Amino acid sequence: MFTIVGNSRGTGVPGENSMLRTAIAIVFLGTLALSAQAAERRIGDLMVGHAWARASAGKMARNGAAYITVHNLGSEVDRLVAAETPAAAKAQFHTHVSKDGVMRMTRLKAVEVPPGAPVVFRPGGLHVMLMKLLAPLKKGGEFTLTLTFEKAGQVEITVPIMAVGAMGGQQHDDMHKDGGGHKDGDHDKHHKMHHDSKSDS
Repeated sequence: MFTIVGNSRGTGVPGENSMLRTAIAIVFLGTLALSAQAAERRIGDLMVGHAWARASAGKMARNGAAYITVHNLGSEVDRLVAAETPAAAKAQFHTHVSKDGVMRMTRLKAVEVPPGAPVVFRPGGLHVMLMKLLAPLKKGGEFTLTLTFEKAGQVEITVPIMAVGAMGGQQHDDMHKDGGGHKDGDHDKHHKMHHDSKSDS
């Protein structure tokens, strides 16, 4: 994994090469840690990170979704009240509820962010609905998402686009067990068939 360039004979100091490899590994891992930390944004008492979105299932997809995780490190409840992105005409907060045995997508005017446990947006649950995409979301791309909190204010984050059907990594593995994941294209389907409120209002 790491290549040390120089005299292969070393300088005669016992364990020198091993020490060099260890030092390089520490620097490399430290760089990775800084990159991961840079992906999280602090605003007031809130930490926003682990943002991601799925690639569009096809060229005709009009809607998509973004997912985030919000930690409230303070002692008071805050509320996520708005979102906007240049990737779509509108961005709204949606969740899924079971009604009469049917899972329905419901719009939320705001999302509470209480202190303590993180608020996790994920497939089959809370998500930022991206309505009327200006272009299909392509794997490997990214877009910006501006979030507005009632107390903390605004923060802009970068959302990387993952593969169609992605679950977003370690924080979303439990969705496989719960059966809460979407099939590709479900956002368009749910938006047309099972919407409880007028999203265009």
